[in-house]
Order: sequence, then C-alpha cells, then structure tokens
Amino acid sequence: MTATIEAHGLEKRYGRTRALDGLDLVTEPGQVTAVLGPNGAGKTTFVRAVATLVRLDSGTLRVFGHDAQREPQRVRRLLGLAGQFAAVEPAMTGRENLEMVARLYGESRPAARAAAQRVLAQLELVEPADRLVRTYSGGMRRRLDLGASLVGQPRLLLLDEPTTGLDPRSRIALWDAIRTLVEAGTDVLLTTQYLDEADQLAGRIVIVDHGRTIADGTPVELKRQIGGNVVEVHAHDRDQLATIAEALGRLGEGRPQVDEATRRVTVGIDAAGDGLMAALRSVEAAGVEIDDIALRRPTLDEVFLALTGHSAIDDDDRRPLQTDVAAA
Repeated sequence: MTATIEAHGLEKRYGRTRALDGLDLVTEPGQVTAVLGPNGAGKTTFVRAVATLVRLDSGTLRVFGHDAQREPQRVRRLLGLAGQFAAVEPAMTGRENLEMVARLYGESRPAARAAAQRVLAQLELVEPADRLVRTYSGGMRRRLDLGASLVGQPRLLLLDEPTTGLDPRSRIALWDAIRTLVEAGTDVLLTTQYLDEADQLAGRIVIVDHGRTIADGTPVELKRQIGGNVVEVHAHDRDQLATIAEALGRLGEGRPQVDEATRRVTVGIDAAGDGLMAALRSVEAAGVEIDDIALRRPTLDEVFLALTGHSAIDDDDRRPLQTDVAAA
C-alpha cells in the first residue's frame, strides 16, 4: 500500500535558520496524522512543503507516490487545504461560496452546484446554505471553510490549526466533521496546538522539534514511551501547594509539576510500585489537607513536555496557510 506522505531527510533553511533539519516522516492512509511540536519546530514549514508551497533544499518528499518537488501540479490535484482562519466571503451565501470554489477547480456550473450540495450535506450546512455567511457563527464559518477545501474531493486534506479561536461546542462539531471525512476516505494531516485535539482525532502522532522527528506513534504508544503513571493531588488550599510538591518530590520519580490555577500537583512514579499509597503517606506526613488524590496514565501534554522540554504553543510561523493549492 502506497504511503500517503513519505518524507526522508527534509531540509529547509531560511538564512542561518534551519526550519527542517533532516526530518523523516511517513503517514499511512485511512487516518488522521497529527504533527505536533513546540514553537519553531518546523511544523508549518513541513505542511507548506507537502502543499508544494515551499521549495526544499534537500531530501525527498512524496505524496501518494508523486514527487512533491518534481510533480507539484499532480500533487496539488490530490490536496485540499484549510488554514488557521476561515477564508470565506461574508457577502455571499454558503452555497455561493462553495460553488465559486468548485468553479475555480474547473468544474462546470452543474457540476459545481452538485459538488456544493454534496459538501453542504456532508458538513450539515444545508439549512443555512442560502444565508449570507456574515450571519454564520464562528463554528459554521470554519465548517464552510473546511467545505471549500473538499469540493474538489481531495485524497489528502491539510489542516493547519483548524479549530483556533473556536468555542468548545464548535470545536467538537468540527471534530465530528473531520472524523466523517476520514470514514469517507479522505486522509488528513493535522497540525494543532491543542493536544486534546490530537488525542481525540489522530490515529498517529508525530512530534517534531528543531526540524526533526523525535517521536512517532499512536497516542497510546507515545504515552507508554515515558513510562510509569502519574499521581495527581488536588490541594484544599493554594498556599499548601509548595508543601505538597516537596512531599511528593521525596518519592524520587522526577520533579513535581505545580498548577496554581487548579491547585493541583502532579508527579511521575514507577508503574511497578505501590506509588499511590506511597504518595498518600508522604502527603499525610506533611500534615496538609487535600481534596483529592488519584493515580492515572500520563496525558499527551505530559508526554509532549517530557519529550521536548517545552509546552505546546503556537506554531513556528503564524502566516496562515490560505493558498488554494488545487486551483494554483
């Protein structure tokens, strides 16, 4: 089976800055692949390379077996692209927006109308289809923007932080739409700063840092990589956090992490030992009052921090990916 994306030794320099520094990455068909990384990791540069918007300095990059550098037009016909911000015309209706994009793909008027209706139904936008987009909610605009990238029936959809700025309800609705697309046969390459989004959507996660792949696997596999479990303590009073952290630090399983906003302290422990009871005894000996204590598996956020030493923050290059690659 041909890989959706196959990248080997990708390098891209901007002056003295190496945006990509030998990046290797292979994605398989039939799933969402999420690319994660801290600020400056090279995520957006990689997506731009897949979209044939960046000329690589070295390395090989194939999309469905086609060389993205030597056959950019063939690759572009296979892609759909939705950037960080909804790029739809507010003075037109939703249906008119989609029909216009379909015409840019070279479709006849009847074919454009049929494509627009198909996408509207696919994304549950039939009811508001003939309203002006300026009356749409933010979530509806994002779904319409996603629809604009689908009228050409792409085999691969590139999503660059698609839920940025959306409220939780709109994010969940967009997640459902993405899952539906994958079930219908569209592969998805996703970059996101929301690690819960990658955990929810991705069958495979690739973590990049300094232009290289540093981890690759399913969410479960990545969580297993850092080993052990996590003890999480919810303090009764915020001023007791330092004491709890000191008590948990005596367990000898890494430096406790303190979240003052939620009054929580977490620390990694040995999965093989009786870590929860040891942590409880340590907290009791410190004489502090707690609301809750629990043992759980690491979250993707904790995996990300352990592997990169950074929190998941905005992408390395905030220029939006709004180029219509299929129509280029």
